[in-house]
Formats: sequence, structure tokens, C-alpha cells
Amino acid sequence: MTDPTPGKVDFRRTLDAYRARRGVFRTVDVPDMRYLMVDGQGDPNTSPAFTGAVEALYPTAYKLKFASRRDLGRDYVVPPLEGLWWADDMAAFTTARQKARWRWTLMLMVPDWIGEFMVAAAVEQAGAGNRPARLDDVRLAGLSEGRCVQTLHVGSFDDEADVLARLHHGYVPDHGLRLAGTHHEIYLSDFRRVAPERRRTILRQPVAPAR
Repeated sequence: MTDPTPGKVDFRRTLDAYRARRGVFRTVDVPDMRYLMVDGQGDPNTSPAFTGAVEALYPTAYKLKFASRRDLGRDYVVPPLEGLWWADDMAAFTTARQKARWRWTLMLMVPDWIGEFMVAAAVEQAGAGNRPARLDDVRLAGLSEGRCVQTLHVGSFDDEADVLARLHHGYVPDHGLRLAGTHHEIYLSDFRRVAPERRRTILRQPVAPAR
């Protein structure tokens, strides 16, 4: 595959960690990455904190992209939105789907050539004019997941339960593995614009050898 614009990096095409196939569980070694992150809790469909997180992340990410192109001569496509999801009782997430009990971290990946000072400047620029309510909650942090199992889910987020059950209770133990990290989703479709039945989401689960 080639990038859509010459000289512009599209990480969905260049990073193996952003590849998945529907109906296929695949083990992949995910490199350490850095992200713009915003934390929160509650039902993503109704929580103002969730909407505020999205509204704070994207302006910052685009300010960062433009600065990279202008100051470093390195352009890229802003990577897809990602989310870490958990609950004090994980059954509230995986099977019961009790969304009010969910905790989450929304994320946008930051290329490794961008320094912390550029991120700080991007946050400041994103606050000029109509300042996002949760801009002060944006942070830069690393994520080390290592070995993971992932698959592509096509459809509504509420239809993930069966896929997660097969992943957690089928593929993972059948391959001598155990769950070893936080459930991770990568939104290849913009869920603000794409109908639920057409949404494409990578479901990722960090794993380790079973004891």
C-alpha cells in the first residue's frame, strides 16, 4: 500500500498494530507508543466528560500535525481515536454492559519524532479562541502493551460482547495465554458519523503466557 499523499505518513498503513481482519484473532507484538490521553468514567453515550475528551483531543492533535509539517517537514495523517476500557468488575464491561460503571481513557497516538515541548505548544494553541472544556485534562503518556491478541469488529459497540467472550474464553486460553492488560479499542470509523452497523473497530487485548 502507498500513502494517500506523497511524503505523508499514514500509520494505519505503516504500522502492523493497526491491522486486523474480521473473524480472525491474531497475536501481534505492539511497539511502545505515546499518546495524547484524557481519562474519564461513565456511559460514553451520555457522559459530558466523554464528549469533552473528544473535543479536547482532536484540536490538540491537529495543531500538533500542522506544527510537525511546518517546523519539521514531516507530515502525517492524524491516527484514529483509541480507547482503553475497564471497570472495577470487568463483567460490567464485557457481558453486563453496565455503562455507567465503565472507566476509560481516550487516546490519539503521537509520532515518536515529536517532542514534549511541541505537545505543550499544541495544547496552548488549541486553547486559543473557543477553548475546549477538558483541554487541561490532556496529557502525553506512553503505553507499553507488548504481546496482544486483536481482531476487527464490524458493527455496533453493543454487539462486541460475543466477540470478547470468544477472545477471552476461547482463543486466549486455547493458545496458552492469559489476559494481562486493559481492553483496548481502535476506532477505524468515526463513530460520530458512521452508522452503528458499519463501524469498524479493532478490539485488542494484551496477553501473557498462562501460569
